[in-house]
Amino acid sequence: MSTKILIIGACGQIGTELTHKLREIYGTENVIASDIRKLNNDVVNSGPFEVVNALDFNQIEHLVEVHKIDEIYLMAALLSATAEKNPAFAWDLNMNSLFHVLNLAKAKKIKKIFWPSSIAVFGPTTPKESTPQYTVMEPSTVYGISKQAGERWCEYYYNIFGVDVRSIRYPGLISWSSPPGGGTTDYAVDIFHKALSDKTYECFLSSETKMPMMYMDDAIAATIQIMQAPVEQIKIRSSYNLAAMSFTPTEIAAEIKKHIPEFTVTYEPDFRQKIADSWPASIDDAEARKDWNWKHKFDLETMTVDMLEHLK
Repeated sequence: MSTKILIIGACGQIGTELTHKLREIYGTENVIASDIRKLNNDVVNSGPFEVVNALDFNQIEHLVEVHKIDEIYLMAALLSATAEKNPAFAWDLNMNSLFHVLNLAKAKKIKKIFWPSSIAVFGPTTPKESTPQYTVMEPSTVYGISKQAGERWCEYYYNIFGVDVRSIRYPGLISWSSPPGGGTTDYAVDIFHKALSDKTYECFLSSETKMPMMYMDDAIAATIQIMQAPVEQIKIRSSYNLAAMSFTPTEIAAEIKKHIPEFTVTYEPDFRQKIADSWPASIDDAEARKDWNWKHKFDLETMTVDMLEHLK
């Protein structure tokens, strides 16, 4: 019996690459991509695709029944910077889409859920360096508040109803294949595009803002790894810390300059600076490494080479 997977928010920054990878592993016909609209892109054209509103329980339930879905990856969300501009909608989308899939699992209509959390669950009072798995969490953004609440609900549905939901707290994600999705860490994607096209970049964060980051290949690998891990290895049902590298805009610019010597950066911090300042500078992910053998492959140097090669 092959696993049947539904990805909600398949056209987003993570969803795009996740869909391709899952189709490689489980077979194209077994991975149903879905999103709020049908774009003319790779995800839509490379396999089964359905238009679905993540806020419509009946639509999701219908897809689950029609396609005999076993697992849902819920990737639909309003990210940090975008959510600050529309708090009520961000809360509605980020929370109610989660309730819909948790309730489908509670009703035994699906067997397993992946739901992404984020370093945004941490706040200004969280220890900045090597932020531990269990620590003070007082998020100061709409996105962070919704993710922290979501973590609590995931754990609750696991403890009370036995729902097999799995989650990781993504750091900033860097990818060459999909455009930035409205996050505070997006400068680390944009900087590569501008380095190649304009040889100059205006950064919306200050030069020494250090944040945890991860190359998309590693994030996708971790996502699939936690979902494939035997149930007894998943000890944390809120969300796992996940880490690969931490750097500042100055450091990533210096790495790019090794390949594009004439590249220059200016700094004009905007409203996203306040968000970045409230987040950790580095993450301790010892629990993920211990419980399900998580290991990252890319550091700043290897990621920079790979990004520039692909974008060229």
